[in-house]
Amino acid sequence: MTPAPTLPDPYAAFDVAAEDGVTFRLRAYGNRNGTRLVIGHGNGFAVDGYAGFWTRFLHDFDVLVFDMRNHGQNPGSDPAHHDYAHFARDIETVFRGATERLGAKPSIGAFHSLSAQAALKHAIEIGWVWEALILFDPPNVPAPGHPVHEPMVGFENRLARWAGGRRRRFERPDELARDYAATRAGGWVPGTHALMAHAVLRRDAAVGDWVLRCPPELEAAVYLEGNTLGLWPNRRDVAGPVAVIAADPERPYPVPTALSNRAWAAEGGFDYAAIPGSGHLLQLEQPQACAEAALAFLQRVAAA
Repeated sequence: MTPAPTLPDPYAAFDVAAEDGVTFRLRAYGNRNGTRLVIGHGNGFAVDGYAGFWTRFLHDFDVLVFDMRNHGQNPGSDPAHHDYAHFARDIETVFRGATERLGAKPSIGAFHSLSAQAALKHAIEIGWVWEALILFDPPNVPAPGHPVHEPMVGFENRLARWAGGRRRRFERPDELARDYAATRAGGWVPGTHALMAHAVLRRDAAVGDWVLRCPPELEAAVYLEGNTLGLWPNRRDVAGPVAVIAADPERPYPVPTALSNRAWAAEGGFDYAAIPGSGHLLQLEQPQACAEAALAFLQRVAAA
């Protein structure tokens, strides 16, 4: 197993609080004079595990990373508030907290899966705050009767069953890293399995082992809520430029999100790119290709 790479030190790290008292640990890296690039992660993961992707932007961008509630470096919080209504408001909390602490500047959002849906919901229901929004493989489920409705519902239900029954405690993080590497979706770049394992676990000093920061039952509940979220907007529903960067729908046995995002982008009129050969965890599998696709979109936005 390839060891986890060492993360750079942030130039700033601070906490911001949501209306319900939940705190988020924000970390800023890179070029303080650059456009702010805000990075979020997927369900059950943590943003430090995506460092192979977001460290590629440090030279040119002011990169701000954070974890969703009950994930990563944040303390645990009320399970009753672990839902998309709160996730969307959390995007606002993070954006305003960064602005108040670090200053206002043009900002771009780059979010994966859970955080991508939260950012999309925020943009539609709360307000547009970005120069551009980049959504990596959001698991949007269309209405019943759509050709990809049943595949997506099946996908979310399978993930919920897996999450609900997953192992909660580990003697060492490398045990979880090996579990990641053994899954069908675990074809990540070397070092990422170990990096993600450290990011999603916390040391339980009283017991002497390691425990998942996001409880499996909360991870499972988010997958199930995705089935009824109703996120299938049109481009005109969003006030600024949005890119959908998705899993490959042409590879053998594509993940259902690849089919969903291709259909949604075409029907909704969104800028779209698929990363050849990738699955749902595309930023972990092909971070360079994902970064290049994001930069290409931003160049198109700048030229418009």
